[in-house]
Amino acid sequence: MLIRNLRDVFGENDPARRRAAIDEIYTEDCVFYDPSKGVYRGRDEIDRIAGTIKATHPEFRYQPITEPAESGNGGLVRWVSGPPGEAPAYAGTDFIIARDGRIAAVYLFFDKLP
Repeated sequence: MLIRNLRDVFGENDPARRRAAIDEIYTEDCVFYDPSKGVYRGRDEIDRIAGTIKATHPEFRYQPITEPAESGNGGLVRWVSGPPGEAPAYAGTDFIIARDGRIAAVYLFFDKLP
């Protein structure tokens, strides 16, 4: 789910494919905590903000820099993002809480570039 969230939700340019991924991997009452933009509740809001973020840099790709780690109902993955073939523009960590095999909450943390 962590990798699908990076690639199929926040890294997806096609709105229909992004929404299909959100409907598949997120709970209906999901929440996304973005330290710079606020809190987004529900699939519609996550779809909207993921599209807005992607539109600011449609050529950027999210690349995991660690293997996803899981503990109980939580998990995290560290990543970088930038244009393919170039140095990353920014880095972050996604921490999720899962429920019934779907993402119930995503907490985004921005990190210093490695």
